[in-house]
Amino acid sequence: MSDMTQKPVFLYVEDDFASRQVLKVLITRILGYEHLVIFENSADFMTRLRGLERKPTIAFLDIQMRPHNGFELLNMLRQDPDYAHITVIAMTANVMSSDVEQLKASGFDGLIGKPIDNAIFPQLVTRILSGESVWYLP
Repeated sequence: MSDMTQKPVFLYVEDDFASRQVLKVLITRILGYEHLVIFENSADFMTRLRGLERKPTIAFLDIQMRPHNGFELLNMLRQDPDYAHITVIAMTANVMSSDVEQLKASGFDGLIGKPIDNAIFPQLVTRILSGESVWYLP
């Protein structure tokens, strides 16, 4: 059975507590999805990823993190044949149109700007799950 016919598995890599809490509520309570894994930082990213029971369908990556930023995490995913297919969405604040072009050129599948818009986010996730490319700036 392919990943898309199963219930989606979401991964959120985010060092900001408030952002993690907002996304957790939106994914699990508002949208009703059960499978959300949150990494509070990017340390040992691939080791932790390989330790998951199920591979993520969609990864939401904060861009400004340490020790590895979102671009570095994206490169790790794309270079690993087991994870290269994952839909990767950048999550970041203070985004300008030139930043969007850089994210696209780097290989991100989409962008959801922060702060997360509680009213819009569920619609964006539904569109992403349907295969649509979403580049959303609040």
